[in-house]
Amino acid sequence: MVVGSGPNGLAAAITMAQEKRSVLLIEASDRVGGGARTKELTLPGFRHDVCAAIHPLALASPFFRSLGLEAYDLEWIHAPRPLAHPLHNDRAVLLERSIEKTSLGLEGDGYSYGRLMGPFVKNWEELVEDLLRPLSFPAHPWTSLPFSAKGILSARVVADQWFREKRARALFAGNACHSVLPLENISSGAFGLMLGMLGHAVGWPLVRGGSQALSDALASCLKSLGGEIVLDSPVSSMEDLPASRTVLFDLSPIQMERIAGERFPPEYRRRLIKHRHGPGVFKIDWALHGPIPWQDPECTKAGTVHLGGTFEEIADSEGRVWDGIVPKRPFVLLSQPSLFDTTRAPQGRHTAWAYCHVPNGCTVDMTDAIEDQVERFAPGFKDTIVARHVMTPALMEQYNPNYVGGDIVGGVQSFRRLFLRPLGRWEAYSTPASGIYLCSASMPPGGGVHGMCGHLAAKKALREMWPS
Repeated sequence: MVVGSGPNGLAAAITMAQEKRSVLLIEASDRVGGGARTKELTLPGFRHDVCAAIHPLALASPFFRSLGLEAYDLEWIHAPRPLAHPLHNDRAVLLERSIEKTSLGLEGDGYSYGRLMGPFVKNWEELVEDLLRPLSFPAHPWTSLPFSAKGILSARVVADQWFREKRARALFAGNACHSVLPLENISSGAFGLMLGMLGHAVGWPLVRGGSQALSDALASCLKSLGGEIVLDSPVSSMEDLPASRTVLFDLSPIQMERIAGERFPPEYRRRLIKHRHGPGVFKIDWALHGPIPWQDPECTKAGTVHLGGTFEEIADSEGRVWDGIVPKRPFVLLSQPSLFDTTRAPQGRHTAWAYCHVPNGCTVDMTDAIEDQVERFAPGFKDTIVARHVMTPALMEQYNPNYVGGDIVGGVQSFRRLFLRPLGRWEAYSTPASGIYLCSASMPPGGGVHGMCGHLAAKKALREMWPS
């Protein structure tokens, strides 16, 4: 049995079903998907991704790639380039699929960028296989150890070692911010390397029709294997669940404690309750009467746009968030899917999606700060807004209780908390109670739409509960 139908819950259920186990997936909402859902949030006909919108990790995921999800009507869409990063009074930095084209736009750092990223892009499949799993000796050490030696460093150290000019440093900072860590923290560099590598290797695609289509494809795959899905079924205690040999929870640790806490010893319960969550997000979806009028028109060819300026500006913004201070000029992550997917908005109209990091549980309205940051690089943007839908950290948690305080990645994504004895145990996924497993993004390899937390948790459950 699996509780929770986010990408990890769906992956866990599919993995169990592949081994001919009877699988029941229980979801509190009326749709599967968790962080990968799509709704008409603003106006009829405008389809918005509620949380995740761009999916490099999903396309690179070893487990998702093994499923052949295209057979379930999943269609990936690639913008002409994965990412644009505008700079004030300068042309935008562009992450192209080609390392060579990207390097040409990095001025004096182009050669260093190629030296840094080239070996990783060449061996990306081996790297992803080793990185998207709990800490262990890598299957491909000659590929993975050089990456780990750099990735364990902070983003600032990596940038200082490899880049001298603002363009490459800004590009790397924006990618590293997906760690939701200060850029001075160890292991934040790994996110900058990983996302840059995937941009070149597989792209940063969106899903035709919205992220819900990815979740629906996973659900169809599960049903084709004989799995059953029950919706609109909140779970508040183990008594709400039918008898099962194994239960995998695609939930935050605090949610699992509320449901199954009586099955655990007191010390483990305390660890679940005290699991540390990082910054939250403040998110806006817009219905627009036209494309965003970027100052640099090249930004209209990118599916994702990072808005924050230089490395120093971005590092200052993210550092303030971790100090509990609301930044006046936040780093903003923006997606503009309707430029490339005509199903997202009525003809001639557009949608856009953006969020910034804020202190966990923050109650400050960031609407003006986010829209000012967009306007900074796209003068006239505010005039294109027809309607907006705002999600504060509290509303994020209300939408999905896994997002404690607005934290969308399952907890602090530091190397120590995620990979070294997660929740105080030497082995990931298992709990002190036989047959109960945690398969959410609070387990390695952490946040992102890749399904590997669920897949690997289910593999462990199969080994332990049905030993050969």
